Amino acid sequence: EPGEVIAALNKGVPTARETDRFFALAELSFLHATKSGGRSYFLSAAVYAYAFLFPQDAGSIPDPFDRRLRTAVDIYNQGIAEGFTDKESKEVVLEAGTYKLPFGELVVRIHPNELRWGPFRMDNFVAASRLGVRGLHNDYRWPGIGSAMVVSLKHVPGEQEAAFTRVPPTLKMAVTAFLQLENVEAGLRDGRLEGKLALYTNQESTSVSVGGRTVPLEFGLTSALAYTLEGSQAYALELKGLLSGDLQLFKNTARFKDNVFLMAPHRPGRIPLVLVHGTASSPARWAQMLNEILNDRELWNRYQVWLFTYNTGNPILYSGGILTQGLRSVVQQLDPSGQDEALRKMVVIGHSQGGLLTKLTAIDSGERFREQALNVPIDQLDVSPETRELLRRSLYYKPLPFVHRVVFISTPHHGSHFTGGYISDLLRRLISLPGTLLSPLQEVFQRSPEAVTARAMGGEIPRSTDNMSPSSHFIKTFSSIPIAPGVIAHSIIAVDNPEDQQAEWDDGVVP
Repeated sequence: EPGEVIAALNKGVPTARETDRFFALAELSFLHATKSGGRSYFLSAAVYAYAFLFPQDAGSIPDPFDRRLRTAVDIYNQGIAEGFTDKESKEVVLEAGTYKLPFGELVVRIHPNELRWGPFRMDNFVAASRLGVRGLHNDYRWPGIGSAMVVSLKHVPGEQEAAFTRVPPTLKMAVTAFLQLENVEAGLRDGRLEGKLALYTNQESTSVSVGGRTVPLEFGLTSALAYTLEGSQAYALELKGLLSGDLQLFKNTARFKDNVFLMAPHRPGRIPLVLVHGTASSPARWAQMLNEILNDRELWNRYQVWLFTYNTGNPILYSGGILTQGLRSVVQQLDPSGQDEALRKMVVIGHSQGGLLTKLTAIDSGERFREQALNVPIDQLDVSPETRELLRRSLYYKPLPFVHRVVFISTPHHGSHFTGGYISDLLRRLISLPGTLLSPLQEVFQRSPEAVTARAMGGEIPRSTDNMSPSSHFIKTFSSIPIAPGVIAHSIIAVDNPEDQQAEWDDGVVP
């Protein structure tokens, strides 16, 4: 009769220390809950574990080497998750109210603002322990107190907050629920306990104060990342984004018109780490690296991850103009007064074609790109202001003053043997260019045909795959432009078979 045994232990039995009885009750209550499915026993297990972990007598605090310490933390964390889980939906429902316990009742208070995250409302709570992670090499869990959960976000109509402007609502957030109990030992005697339920994200704090002790919070960041990617449309858009220059990559194009989005709200003092994906790819391809960066405690609170996405079949200079303009726009929006020094230490990392775009943030192109396309300066063209601005953005590059470091990963600085020849011919027929590029170029050809160079007039508008051909005029000009002084540059160069000393090394795509 486990229920009767637990009730007898709850009334009191002679033990050397009260904490010994609390731990036994926590363990037995949790065991009974898993066998009977009793929600009240899960909650009582959490209460007993809390009494063991945070005793009224400071001299009874568990020794760090006591193996029961981590067991009690796990019982508390899981007891909270299961105790608030709806049996039908399997969702965790965090609501204020009075909850039945085997020995009495638990009164839970929660402020409505706890369920808000900036302009979003937290919704659809799922315990991280219920999620099996697949597709990521490592499954990280930050150990500590509190039930690690993953939540969906719903934008509250009319609510705006500058720091959250670039955070997509499709993001799944890692949050931790912590029920802080009051006078727990007296409550166990009286049969009535009270507690305050609070929600934390690791953007705000990674610890909580309990009885004068600073205790780490538990987080499941890998689960949140995997849950964000599960069923994501990003993978489906990769090939479409290569073939269609007009494809809308964001549903809310007004908020993400610069194609830059953040993995968390902007926090002053954190250095932007901008990731730029490659051809026929998407930000989802950074998942493995993201999982490592977001879970690196040495990097936590020092960096904020930004992601740039683009239609990868478009000309490189066109996409590069969108990237550089987008970064300027975001920096201006987040720090209009220019007081955040961390924003001026930006690190941009580009993979494959993304590395070419990354280089455009850190070079002074002078007149080189313009001379390949036009015989006269842009100001002398008979075109609309909008067309003039697009040409200026795409053909002239100055090092962005806030870019401090660039990293190239498998970047075809001198072109790729995967492009050129019949592959480029095939892709040129399949890849369609955006109207926002074709219309301005048509205007130039019609109104200022004499200004267009013979080279530009004689061929088709190049796609990115044409740009990356080793024989293209663009890649030859591009490779001759050095990184601007003051910008630190690194190259991560993959080699498919480093043991073959006779062959010219490559990674299968980039020599």
